[in-house]
Amino acid sequence: MTITDEKIKELEQKAAAIRKTIIEMLVAAGSGHTAGPLGMADIFAVFYFYILKHDPKKPAWEERDRLLLSNGHICPVQYAALAHVGYFPVEECMTLRKFGSRLQGHPERNRLPGIETTSGPLGCGLAQAAGYAYAARMDKKDFRVYCVMSDGEHDEGNTWESIMFAGNNKLQNLTAIVDRNKIQIDGTTEHVMPLEPLREKWESFNWNVIEVDGHNIQEFCDAVDEAKTFLDKPTVIIAHTIPGKGIKEIEGDYRWHGKVPTPEEGKRFLEELK
Repeated sequence: MTITDEKIKELEQKAAAIRKTIIEMLVAAGSGHTAGPLGMADIFAVFYFYILKHDPKKPAWEERDRLLLSNGHICPVQYAALAHVGYFPVEECMTLRKFGSRLQGHPERNRLPGIETTSGPLGCGLAQAAGYAYAARMDKKDFRVYCVMSDGEHDEGNTWESIMFAGNNKLQNLTAIVDRNKIQIDGTTEHVMPLEPLREKWESFNWNVIEVDGHNIQEFCDAVDEAKTFLDKPTVIIAHTIPGKGIKEIEGDYRWHGKVPTPEEGKRFLEELK
């Protein structure tokens, strides 16, 4: 489908609003993850406001597309996107990580509408997504399954088991999105556990691979459309993103993987996002 310049501008504005909410909710929580959620705001805005077949008023609609978040620690970006698109009030985002809140530190399926799976332990999401996709094909359903993953969770062996399973079973209704931000909690991915050549590894397991700038809305939409044209294998979109995107002083800094802004930093960051 052709996306207009006007729609791209609208999605950029949605991403900006999502980033603002991420900062606000992390400051209110006093704990959580900052770099990853900010880096994925563009992609989540595009998913919930343009790509996904879904209905916030009917979160259990059987024909909806499924978006699974494997790297559950970046859930602030999903919570913010879900709130802005209408699944629950944006004000509820300020209850992140509070006792009794529906917005847990990692997503919990039965607590919040729009959450497809409970996630936390890295490396499980693609297995769950592959199961969804395999079952959908058995049931002759035409919804699509999307799985957002971190690059760091490629250190997990069960990630590669899932890659093998989906490639072997030619799950063309499955698209994985790898947040290739090149950081994890202890440093850069290539220092902690080198992943390259990542593209060739996925291709060797019978996946179609598309690489994009994760902040270029046109490129990402084109990649999602292209994935739908492949009928004999699943697709992975390796989205190159900047962790901490939008806040210059923290962009690319792995130390912000699991760090949150102080109230003073939060005010400064929000001013920059304007």
